[in-house]
Amino acid sequence: MRRAILTSQRLLAVFLTGMLLLFSPIVSLFDRPVFWFGIPLIYLYLFTVWAILIAAMALIIGGKK
Repeated sequence: MRRAILTSQRLLAVFLTGMLLLFSPIVSLFDRPVFWFGIPLIYLYLFTVWAILIAAMALIIGGKK
């Protein structure tokens, strides 16, 4: 029971972090005509944050053995 509560709290923390990182004022900081390896900075930011959030959720849920 304790492990389920801890897992749900961690997932909530990942969700809130994702909401903060994908919040419009923060995303607008990366909306510039800058390219990194030919990729616009805003796309690189969005897909990197998305991948990190998925990896964090996978680690949290996967560690539930």
